[in-house]
Amino acid sequence: MPPESRSTPERADSEEETEAQEPDSAGQKTDKGADSSTPDVIADDGSAERPKNGRERLVASLWPPRLTRAQLIVALLLFILGLGLAIQVRSTSDSSALRGARQEDLVRILDELDNRSQRLTDEQRRLEGQKTELANSSDQAEEARKQTVEKEQQLGVLAGTVAAQGPGINLTIDDPTHSVEADKLLDTIQELRAAGAEAIQVNDVRVVANTSLSDLQGSVGIDGKRVTQPFRFKVIGKPEDLEPALNIPGGVVQTLEKEQAKVSVTREEKIIVDALREAKRPDYARSSSQ
Repeated sequence: MPPESRSTPERADSEEETEAQEPDSAGQKTDKGADSSTPDVIADDGSAERPKNGRERLVASLWPPRLTRAQLIVALLLFILGLGLAIQVRSTSDSSALRGARQEDLVRILDELDNRSQRLTDEQRRLEGQKTELANSSDQAEEARKQTVEKEQQLGVLAGTVAAQGPGINLTIDDPTHSVEADKLLDTIQELRAAGAEAIQVNDVRVVANTSLSDLQGSVGIDGKRVTQPFRFKVIGKPEDLEPALNIPGGVVQTLEKEQAKVSVTREEKIIVDALREAKRPDYARSSSQ
């Protein structure tokens, strides 16, 4: 019968396809038509391992790193370059510390530098004049004695052991609220010294290089002596330098006025500083010229 003869080849073909799709003993389907020449990936323990994908191959190529000598040299040079740049940036930021300062602070600093420069120039001229007088004097011994006496007087003024007079200013600080403490008075003294003050007296206490200030109950102690307000400063120096140094924006006067204190500054042609300190003979120090 013809119909049955046509169905027999079709059934045979389907059976062959079923056999090709049957799973093997490992539970995986095998394709009999696959190319048997493809090599299997064998792991170190002898088991089969699946091929690595692109990401795994990339990771395997990057780690562990394989550095060459040229790469190490380049890395060292980059490290040295970065360290040098960091040091340069830090030094530049330190040298530009004044960039963030206020305008009034910059004006005050500039005035102080100008005043110090002028004082140093005057001192240099004075010393050169003394040197010339000593060299040209017929009686060099007498000239040397004269200069020694003058130097002794100058050192006495600085040490507070002798009285002094000259042009300067009177500074009065009236503090009814008792808000002005020792640190504010110390700032005032430092500002006066920076402006060229040569002799300072606060009420009846002579201020010298080793003067100390402390807060006491309702007052301020200067070298252990109680000083009550109003605080009266008698300052000898160049009035044209002293008064502007106190009145600059952000300076002593404005700071004290923020503390509710009343401040007055007046120039005088003659200021007398007569408060004295006892001259103490050192116990151990001796002049190296002896």
